[in-house]
Formats: sequence, C-alpha cells, structure tokens
Amino acid sequence: MARSFEELEKNHPCFGGCKFNAGRIHLPVSPGCNIACRFCDRSVNDVEQRPGVTSKVISPDEASSFISRAVELVPSIKVAGIAGPGDTLATDYAIDTFHKIGKTHPDLLKCMSTNGLLLNERVDELIEVGIDTLTVTVNAVDPEIEARLNDYIIYHGKKIEGVEGAKILIENQLKGIKKAADTGITLKINTVLVPGINDHHIGTIAKTVSELGAIIYNIIPLIPQHKLKDIPKPTCEQIEDAREEAEKYIKVFRHCAHCRADAVGVPGISEYSKLVYQNRLNVRNTFSHG
Repeated sequence: MARSFEELEKNHPCFGGCKFNAGRIHLPVSPGCNIACRFCDRSVNDVEQRPGVTSKVISPDEASSFISRAVELVPSIKVAGIAGPGDTLATDYAIDTFHKIGKTHPDLLKCMSTNGLLLNERVDELIEVGIDTLTVTVNAVDPEIEARLNDYIIYHGKKIEGVEGAKILIENQLKGIKKAADTGITLKINTVLVPGINDHHIGTIAKTVSELGAIIYNIIPLIPQHKLKDIPKPTCEQIEDAREEAEKYIKVFRHCAHCRADAVGVPGISEYSKLVYQNRLNVRNTFSHG
C-alpha cells in the first residue's frame, strides 16, 4: 500500500522528517555503476562526508544484522535506504537486500536512489519488494547538456559515449519516472547543480519531472572533484535562484545533508555509522568508474 506524503514527511528525513528527528540507515550494498558522471568519485574511505562514499561494502545477507544494531542505537530510525556507493539497479544486490529486510524489518520504510538508466525495465521488481520512496538523479533532460556531465553509459554490456549515451539515459529516466509514479511509488528527483553547464536548465528539469509524477525536488550543489574539479561550487545565490526556479513547478526539499552511502542516524543531529559498520577503513581507496 502506498504511503501518504504526510506519513513520509514525518518519518523520512529526505521528505521533511528532519524536523521530526526521523532517522535512517543507509545500506552500502551496491558497489558497481553503469554511468560515468564527470563529477563522481566513488570511494571507500572513512574521511569524506558526501554521496558515493562508504567505509565498506556489505552483502545483502549482512544487512539485517546491521539494521538491528542501528535500531538499538537509534530507535528513531524509520527508513532503510540504499544509495550506493554505485547505482542500485546496476546489480541485483539492492533488490535482494530489500527482499530480505522486508521479512526481518517489515515496519521500516524502504527507500532507494538510482541514476535511472535501468529504472523503466526494473520498476516491477521494485513494486514486488515494496519500495516506498524512490529518488532518481536527473541532471539534464537535454542530451547535449547531459553529455557534458556524463562521459558514457554501460547499457546491456555496451559502452555508449557522448550524446548517444545521454539520449538513452534521459529516455530511460523519464519513462521510468512515469512508470514508477503511476504505480504509486513516491518519487523524489535529485539534480546536481553545475555552474555553467546545467544551472540555466533547472526549471526545464523540474517542469518535466513534475509532469511525469515526481512530487519533490532536491538541488545538490556540485562538489568539485574528478573531471569537474576545476568548476567552482555554486554560490548560495546560485543555489537559491535554482530552487526558486524549480519551485514554480514542484515542491523543493531544502535540507539535504550530502549523506554518505553508509550513513546511520538523524541527518544533521546524530551519526552512528562508525558504531554500526565496524572495522571502517581510514584510507581513501577509489573505485574505478564503469
């Protein structure tokens, strides 16, 4: 049964729950990715606070025990989310994990993030495991812009570069968003704001995804790194301008905490990942892309 937005606002930090001190655990079960974002630097380390980073990758079989440990430490945890460190649909690990924790922890909201490349063809699997909320990262709906943000995709074993790959990614994202929204899954869209590339494009993205059924929009300022390390991060004014443009079409979420893929606790208030995921690495060991 689909959760109401009012329920999500109270119990999900990424839908407003931060003001209710709602907690979450991120389960880092998805190491591989199928697109090559030019700003993405997936990493195993214990020192960076950003998406795409975890201290370890766990297996679906380990997830339930980590959840149990987390709930003992933070009883306010209401959400089990999977957000990487790679893409959740690039492998089967995320879906396998949700199958398992649906039996061991049925009361937790199930939340997943994806780049959307395989979303259209895997929505039925998400329905089967009872996904409550889905976040799709859409950085452009114009292939020419997307090609400046993403070097290539790996689609059914084939590497497809540039605008050709961007066209496939965007088409699959938009079809998948509509299909997922039509089934009752609550959709949030993330966009990484990159000055000089997609900052003028935010309103078009927001309007497009809203018309497809997404209900909330999150603008994430670029963290300059990898191939876009020389682009300055957006100013507060640029971020606010982008949010105001997006709000013409869709509700905007303003409290993103740039959570790691192994985050545990209440965003901005408590962080228990060191206690939950023991034997963390104090090194910076970067995944390869692809």
